[in-house]
Amino acid sequence: MRQSATARRVAQDPPAGGSTGTAYRPGAPAGSSKPPAASEPGTAPAPPAASGRDLRLDLFRGLALWFIFLNHIPNNVVNWITNRNFGFSDATEIFVFISGYTAAMVYGREIDRSGTLVTSARILRRAWQLYIAFIFLFVIYLAEISYVVGSFSNPLYAEEMGALQFLSEPDVALVQALLLKFRPANMDVLPLYIVLLAGFPPVLWALKRWPDATLAVSALVYAVALNLGINLPGYPDDRMWFFNPFCWQLMFVFGGWCGLGGSDRLAGLILNRLVVAAAVIYLLVSLAVVVSWWWRPLEGLVPEAIGVFIYPISKTDLSPLRFLHFLALAVVVVKLVPVDARWLRWRLLRPMILCGQNSLEVFCFGVFLSFAAHFVLNEINGSLAMQFLMSAAGIVLMVALSVLLSWYARVEREIAARKYG
Repeated sequence: MRQSATARRVAQDPPAGGSTGTAYRPGAPAGSSKPPAASEPGTAPAPPAASGRDLRLDLFRGLALWFIFLNHIPNNVVNWITNRNFGFSDATEIFVFISGYTAAMVYGREIDRSGTLVTSARILRRAWQLYIAFIFLFVIYLAEISYVVGSFSNPLYAEEMGALQFLSEPDVALVQALLLKFRPANMDVLPLYIVLLAGFPPVLWALKRWPDATLAVSALVYAVALNLGINLPGYPDDRMWFFNPFCWQLMFVFGGWCGLGGSDRLAGLILNRLVVAAAVIYLLVSLAVVVSWWWRPLEGLVPEAIGVFIYPISKTDLSPLRFLHFLALAVVVVKLVPVDARWLRWRLLRPMILCGQNSLEVFCFGVFLSFAAHFVLNEINGSLAMQFLMSAAGIVLMVALSVLLSWYARVEREIAARKYG
């Protein structure tokens, strides 16, 4: 039986990061690391103008964070500018790939300096820090939702944001959250990153010695999980992890493989005219297919015989079509944005780069801001002008936070230099 356009869209990009079981509607939310200058992924590095680093990583990670924030605001016309509406992949692929890429670069160098044991301890310490950040975010986020539900007597917020279990059984839900099994809406990406980073020490060790074989094993795990439906259990018991870590590990490991020299080995292939042409064609086909889901003149563009093979384009299991779309997009970006592009240092792009350099804090802050914007649009004013205002205000606040964090990190470095210099 042929799937409806709505059913196909649900499979590709469910609401609020997939935490709830509600149906998708246009404008609903959908479910990003550092080059070697930083001592650990996610820490605030030196200012871009002085670092000599690949600013493309910070730039596109910052852009992904802005897109995630916009996508997490339901019924917001501004989120139609994000890449999820014009192709199979979205900001999640960018986040996971760059996280794997920069984690491999940073900790790969650490292995050479300090050895496997010390580096593994540092990776696990970073995973623990992310876990603490998740628990902190969970508590504050649930407090924000609970306050709104109680103050405005609107239980629909709890259902929409996936907080019903917490309000009905807070003791059980809290334990499940500590186990990373219970996650309110918009919080699925962080547990995925925690699990991938916690399991990274042996992967990094293998990537340093047998990069191609390690990537092949990762692809095999992905294929087995995809075909057998292997996933981690969630909460309530009838749910699974929205971002299946057995599938999404391929994107993370591929990023690590590229960060340890794989991208250099692919340079000739990526810049090949035939490869670039094939990538552009795939992006255009993907664009047409996705637009056909919401634009009536293109409805029925995909023949039923083909739809049987390509649908559902699962975000949970990282559909091969999503992975290929990300690869095609990466090929075009590398072609159009060389690492030494002078415009990467334009002051106009600095806010986006700073957000990318402080990704953990900006992501957590964006979760709070997206719900606040959702509340304002629902309870106060949902006009088109207010949608633009809330979107712009949220991004400005995220940039302000990143500026503050970068300033504080710079002050700490200067104090340390005077103390030990």
